Parts: sequence; structure tokens; C-alpha cells
Amino acid sequence: MAEEKKRTRRANGESAIYLGKDGRWHARVPMGYKDDGSPYRRHLTRPTRKELVDEVRRLEKQRDEGSARQPGKPWTVAKWLEHWVENIAKPVVSENTYAGYEVAVRVHLVPGIGRHRIDRLEPEHLESLYRRMQSAGSKAGTAHQAHRTARTALGEAVRRGHAAKNAAALAKPPRMEEDETEVEPYSVDEVQSLLIEVNKRRNSARWMLALALGLRQGETLGLRWSDVDLDNEYLKLRRNRLRPKYEHGCGEAAPCGRKAGYCPARVQVRRETKNTKSRAGRRAVPLPGPLVVMLRSHREAQARERAAAGNLWAESEYVFTKPLGGPLSPNTDYHDWKRLLEEARVRNGRLHDARHTAGTVLMLLGVPDRVIDQIMGWEPGGAARMRARYLHVTDPMLKEAARKIERAIWGAPENLAVDKDQDNEA
Repeated sequence: MAEEKKRTRRANGESAIYLGKDGRWHARVPMGYKDDGSPYRRHLTRPTRKELVDEVRRLEKQRDEGSARQPGKPWTVAKWLEHWVENIAKPVVSENTYAGYEVAVRVHLVPGIGRHRIDRLEPEHLESLYRRMQSAGSKAGTAHQAHRTARTALGEAVRRGHAAKNAAALAKPPRMEEDETEVEPYSVDEVQSLLIEVNKRRNSARWMLALALGLRQGETLGLRWSDVDLDNEYLKLRRNRLRPKYEHGCGEAAPCGRKAGYCPARVQVRRETKNTKSRAGRRAVPLPGPLVVMLRSHREAQARERAAAGNLWAESEYVFTKPLGGPLSPNTDYHDWKRLLEEARVRNGRLHDARHTAGTVLMLLGVPDRVIDQIMGWEPGGAARMRARYLHVTDPMLKEAARKIERAIWGAPENLAVDKDQDNEA
């Protein structure tokens, strides 16, 4: 026992274990270095040597794997999330992705779980938050967005050694309801009803690009005439239109009292477009003949609008503009879509449902998967997953499959008629 009490010199990097004067076992575990370069050791104490040895081994394993908590005051979840979204995520993700992260952090995660220490956060804390969100009226999809944001932010905390585990990776988000995940593409009859109404409207080609080719909203609104080759009947997609973001321009001395977006002197702080990053997103898309005709007509109508507006015209080179030029707002575009559905007497649906419709029509027409992927802008690695999500089996496709089964097993319809006549004669 006397030998156990005696301290011994340890090699660099080894943990020191000794029995203290208080009767408890103590350990000093080397964990690396502090920001100022000085050694950092964690102090542990347990009533028995065996318990202490077990804890030392666990901590050494975390240290060697890079998952042990770093020196300094532990992060709270709120401080880490706010630091992560502004200093780590914002510089490297797109404006739209950052906007989604920022809302999830500010509105849901910080108020809900922000007071916990990041190294003591448990999956149950997140699952309780998701239940509270739904009880307060949030959809399951909103809880999923908060869950994805937490998983990404906490994953970065684990990589940097601020927490030993990612609680969000272990938590179970709420089940998505069918009405939130199931998409019913528009039928050919509904598309034709929309086409009739589209031809009466300004910027008519904008909607046919969505319904016929499945262009995303940002891709369509970011399209410029230099991207369109009507002679060779194709267009190039290179950029996306971003949702505007404004700050007050009225000044603190005479505040307008309105939200920033409605301030008379508002200042736009987000760029209009961003270049498409992925190779699949930067693509050439073929134009059907009727769409070429619509775009030619649209260009002529835009030239007449420019001439009529004179000095009031805001030059921008965008294919689809406001009546006095300048890029269309995604919010205005969304409300135009809703009015189009109402006036065409077609069931209500998301603007993104037009993209599902276009993909399904391409599949219905027997277009090869490789060509569908090119038109829709899907990455090769994830194309199969995207096809499963966007391409829907419709009733006509099921009926055609039934007819093929009929012909394969029972033969052609005329053969069936001959067989019936022979049975009657017998």
C-alpha cells in the first residue's frame, strides 16, 4: 500500500495517478496544449483506484480520437450555434442555405435548447424540442429543418473537440406526414389548361420553362438573354436568382417604423444572383419548337415595353423582368403562380410541383435517364435518388403496364376474340 501512495515520475504524455491526502485517488491526464502553448492537463478524482483507472482510460481514448473537450470554459449550445452560423457556416454556404440555418438557430434552437452545455446535450433534449415545436403549431418539416441544422452545427463541434458526441445525430426527428411529402404532379390535361391561360399573360414563356423543362425558380429568374440561343434552340443555365434581403436606409434619427423590406429608403444587402456551383447545375437544356416561338415573341414584347418606358426602364439583360425592367422578385413570381392556377381553374400546388411534373412527363415519354438527369440538372452520384423523388408513377403509366401484361400473358386482343368464338362454336 505504501508503494501505491508514492508518486513516480512519468514519461511525457503519460497520465499521473496517485492517492491524495484526502483519501481519494487523483489523476492528471495530459490533453494537449492551450491556446498560449502551455500544457493542458485534466484533473480527475475517484474514491477507488479501479474507478479512476477506468475513467482515465476513457478520457485518454477520447483524447487520442480527437473527441475530448478542449480547454477553457465549455460552450453553451446557444453560444456555439450563434458562433457557428455566423463565423463557420456563413462564409462557406450559399445565401439561401445560410438564411435557413439562421432562422432555425434564432427562432427554434437557441430558445429551445440554448441554455444546455454543449458537452452535456442529450438526444432527448432535442426530441423534447421537436415535440414542443409541433405542439405550438410547427409542421414536421420545420422540425426537420431545425434537426438538420442542429446535426450539422453539432457535428462541427464534435470535430473541433468541444463535445464528445453529436446529440442531434442520435435524436429521432418527428415522422413526416404524408401530406407534407407526397407530391402529385399535374396531369397532361392540367398542363394544357395552364397553357391556355399562360398564353394570355405577360412573361408567358416563364411558366412553360417550368412546366415543360422543370427549371427551378432561381434558374428561370436568373436567366439572361446571353444564355439563350434561339437559333440553335437551347439555353445555358449558369446562375440562380436569390431572394432579396433588405436593411433599413431611413437612419436611426428618423426611423420609418416599418419592416426593413417596406422601408421607403431600404437598401438591398444581398446580391441578385449567384453562379451555379455544381457541374450538373451548369448545363445546356434543349428548347422545344413551341418554346422557341414563345421566347421570340417574348423578346419582341420586352423590346416594346422598353421603348414605351423610355428613361424609366431599368436595364438588366434578364429574360424575365418587371414591367419597367429589372429582375423579377421570387416573392412576386410565387404569387403570380398562385393567380395562374386560380385563373386556369387548376388545383392549388407549389411552384416546385411544376418541376415534378416536367420530370414525370419526361419519364412518361420514354426519355433516357441520362438525358432526364441532364435536363433536370442532377448530379450523377445522386441522380437515382432524385429520380425516385421527382419521377412519379401516374395512372396512365399503370394502365399501360397492365396492357403490356395482358398482351404478354393472354396475347393480343384479337386473339382473345378468336378464342371466344371457337369456344362458342364448340
